[in-house]
Amino acid sequence: GERVPKSISLRMTLICGVVGLVCFHLAYYSSLLSPLMLGYAWALVELTRVQTCRRAFLSGFFLWLGSFVPQMGFLWTIFGIPAVLLWCVLAFWIGLFVWVGRLARQQFGNGALLLLPLLWIGLEYFRSELYFLRFSWLNMGYAFAEWPLLVKTCGGVYGVGAAFMLLACFHSFCWHERKWNFWRWLVLWPTLFGIAWTLILPSTIGTRGGFSRFQVAGIQLEFPAMLEVPVALDRVLQRFPNTDLLVLSEYTFDGAVPKRVRDWCRKNQKHLLVGGKEDLGDGRYYNTAFVVGPDGEIVFKQAKAVPIQFFKDGLPAPEQKVWNSPWGKLGICICYDSSFSRVTDELVRQGAQALIVPVMDMMDWGAHQHALHSRIAPVRAAEYGVPVFRVCSSGISQLVTRSGSVYASAPFPGQGEITGGPIHLWRSVQGWGRIPYDRFLAWFGLAAILVTLASALMSRLDRKQPS
Repeated sequence: GERVPKSISLRMTLICGVVGLVCFHLAYYSSLLSPLMLGYAWALVELTRVQTCRRAFLSGFFLWLGSFVPQMGFLWTIFGIPAVLLWCVLAFWIGLFVWVGRLARQQFGNGALLLLPLLWIGLEYFRSELYFLRFSWLNMGYAFAEWPLLVKTCGGVYGVGAAFMLLACFHSFCWHERKWNFWRWLVLWPTLFGIAWTLILPSTIGTRGGFSRFQVAGIQLEFPAMLEVPVALDRVLQRFPNTDLLVLSEYTFDGAVPKRVRDWCRKNQKHLLVGGKEDLGDGRYYNTAFVVGPDGEIVFKQAKAVPIQFFKDGLPAPEQKVWNSPWGKLGICICYDSSFSRVTDELVRQGAQALIVPVMDMMDWGAHQHALHSRIAPVRAAEYGVPVFRVCSSGISQLVTRSGSVYASAPFPGQGEITGGPIHLWRSVQGWGRIPYDRFLAWFGLAAILVTLASALMSRLDRKQPS
């Protein structure tokens, strides 16, 4: 095939792969090492310089397999042999990025370095949000779950990836064009200063004050017997006697909320949000979060918007609505729903002042799965500027402030562990929350992919025309 200018050797390809792998795993290993994600981005940029399209795709594909499989080994526990296919599907998207990036270099030369961040955000958004096997975990942004100010500054979880890809492109340009002073003084030092500043600034902004305030609490229970639940709720009230809203996990009940539990709410004059099933007949159901009022009646319910693929997880919710609670507007997203910005964006558009997330994370899936899933809530809180309360069946439950800092948590496996605290509902000039601008930038990224592919196709057709 046609060669990319200044293409890298096979030896350099292998070096880039190793650097990318090491940086990716270290970035996810410790929040202090998260900035090493820049090394992963640099490796991907350099791999767009390989000699052939086939090598470009395969280098990206195997780099992502090496990144993804150790992190998501629990998929083997859940699915067995089919997990291999899922790993390959996810690796396909990174291989596709390197392949499209190489096409962009062929068509636009060094100008492609300005295009690569758009290509990245477009593909990352598509593989995370827009097709059947969508899966958002392990993108660049979630490595910065403990850097909420950086997530906010970059315009969201996908914006973090685009920003780091832009820095990697600039580094690549300065390295290959021998413009080191330009890189150091214009970009490197200001960037390092900015990253350090996000660590120095306090992460407790927004934990006090607000438009209104109420108390939440939850207890971790995995498939409890119905008789256990009232006793567990009594324990929560002993720990947090002023609780206004109690929360239990997804699938606490294998059906509707039992009368005994509704009677408990009536007796104690408390609101309870709990996961169960809304039966539709013929074996069909909605995976539903029910809200029981102080009168013991169901006052609100929300079905899961994105049931987990290949699981018996109910039908997708026919609609999303926010709960007009006594304290303000609350958005409810069930477990996996919070991983998809298209689900949480809709709740924020409707005016959600906080997000309540009942979660079923089974103990058998292991500690690492729970740790990866726990990165979602702080990122969502930082993106929207709204608090998040997440109660899991076996950890890691979290109460996250509107700034993205974790106020309280309960550990894995933590059966019977209780967590809770105050939620402050805020109102800004723009409304209750904000949609991060990276959501809009992602659509420009998708357009950039189409432009790159169309340009490459036209060039190929022109070369085939007789002279």
